[in-house]
Amino acid sequence: MDSKTMVSAYKEDSLGQDDALGIAEKIKSGILDVKTVTEDSIARAKSVNQDLNAIVAEDFDSALNRSQGTFSGMFNGVPTFIKDTDEVQGLPLFLGSSTLPGEKSTKTSRAAQQILDTGLNCLGTTTTPEFGLTGTTESNRFGSTCNPWNTAYSTGGSSGGSSALVAAGVIPIAHANDGAGSIRIPASCCGLVGMKASRGRIKDKEVPGYLPANILHDGVVTRTVRDTWAFHSAIEKNIPATEFPPIGGIAEKKPNSLLIAVLTEDCTGRQSPDILVKAAHEVANKCQSLGHNIEIISNPFYSRFDLDFWLLWSHLAFYIRYGGGKEFNPNFDHNKLEQWPKYLVKKHWKSLHKIPFAFRRLRQFASDYEKLFEKYDILLTPTLGTTTPPLGKFGPEVDGETHWERIIEFLPYTKYQNISGAPAITLPCATDEEGLPIGVQLSSRLGEDRLLLSLSLQIEQASTWNKIS
Repeated sequence: MDSKTMVSAYKEDSLGQDDALGIAEKIKSGILDVKTVTEDSIARAKSVNQDLNAIVAEDFDSALNRSQGTFSGMFNGVPTFIKDTDEVQGLPLFLGSSTLPGEKSTKTSRAAQQILDTGLNCLGTTTTPEFGLTGTTESNRFGSTCNPWNTAYSTGGSSGGSSALVAAGVIPIAHANDGAGSIRIPASCCGLVGMKASRGRIKDKEVPGYLPANILHDGVVTRTVRDTWAFHSAIEKNIPATEFPPIGGIAEKKPNSLLIAVLTEDCTGRQSPDILVKAAHEVANKCQSLGHNIEIISNPFYSRFDLDFWLLWSHLAFYIRYGGGKEFNPNFDHNKLEQWPKYLVKKHWKSLHKIPFAFRRLRQFASDYEKLFEKYDILLTPTLGTTTPPLGKFGPEVDGETHWERIIEFLPYTKYQNISGAPAITLPCATDEEGLPIGVQLSSRLGEDRLLLSLSLQIEQASTWNKIS
C-alpha cells in the first residue's frame, strides 16, 4: 500500500505504542504523569487531524487543567474523546448535523459521564454522520472523516471520528455508540476492537417505549481486547448490572470446547464476498486449533429481518424530524436535513401500513435469537457485508434509494444484537486487497459478555495483527 495514504500519530513520546491499560499502569507506578501524557496526546491530535478530520470540538485547555489534578477510576487520566452524539459540558453538540446550532452544552450526558467516571480525561468530541444514521462518517456539516489506513476510504460509522483517532494512535480508547453496529462497523474498518455489550451493561440512551427494542448502546473502541475488557469491568464496578452474570476482571483462564456456529450469509441466503468468507473461516480454523468445535450453518433468522430493521430505522428518522430534533435543541431546523434522513422519513410515510407488522416480528426476534444459543455458545460472522467502502459511497450527496440498497448490502450481521440486546464484539483479523482491515464478529447470548471477552482475548493472543505504526 502507498505509504502516503496512511496517517500515523505514533511517536517516541510518553504514549509510545501502549494501550490504555499500559499507560494507566505507568501513571499509577509513577513512570508517567497525566500532564505529560495529556500534552503528548494533544500534540498527536494536532499533527494528524488535518488529514483525518476527526475532531468536532477541542477541549485541550480544560483537559490540561484537569491533568494537574487526580483521577479516580481504572484509567488514571488516560486521554480520550467523546463522540458528538453526547453532551459534554462546555462543548457544542451538533450530532453531525446542520439542523442544530451547536450551542454549548450545560451538562454532560449520562452515558458520557459513565465513560469519564472510569478515569478517562476528555480532550474533545469526535465526528459522526448526521444523527448517526449511516455506516460512514461523512456529513454536510463537517465533511468526510478519513480512514488512517488509507485516507481515500471511509472510517465506517457512525463512530468514525473516535475510531480514526484510536487507529492513528492519537489516543488508545474513545467513546462510541451503536444502534445498528456503529461501534463495530468503524472498529472493523479501522482495525480495532469494538464491543456492543449486553443491553443494560451501560445505562444507555432511552427510546420511545412503543418501539420493539431499545437498540441504542454506548461503549468504546480500543486497540486491544484487554482495554475493552477493562473498560466494561470499570463500568460494572461503578454501576453493576445485577441482572447479568458479572464480567469481572481480566482473567487469563481460557475457555475450552466451545461450540461455535459460523455464518457467512445474510437473512435472504446471500453469501458474503469470498474475501470476507475466507477471513471468517480462518478465524474459525484458529478457534478449532485452540480446542473449540466449529459448525458452518445457514442463516437461521427470518428472511424479512433486514427490511423490518430498516423500517425501524426509518421510524427513528421520522421521530427526529417530527419531535426528537427539538428535544436536542429547540432551534432544530428540519429543512437542513440531508438527503438520507429525508429519504428515510419518506420511506416511513410510504410504509406506514407495514410498520406495525415489522415491529411485531422484531419483538419476536429476541427469543428467536436466543434459541440459536440453546445449541451453540458463539456465533461467528464477518463483521460487515463488504470490504471497507471508499469515501463517497454513503456520503450525503448519494440519493436515498441508492443509499438504501447499499446499506442493506453493507450491514447484514451487526443489527441482530441491537434488536436482541445480546453482546457482540469485532476483532481485526485480516486485510483486503487494498490493505484495509477486515473484522470478524463474535456474539453470544444475552449476558454472556465475559465468555465473549475471554474467547476474544484467547484469539487475540494466538493471532498476529499489525496496527498502524
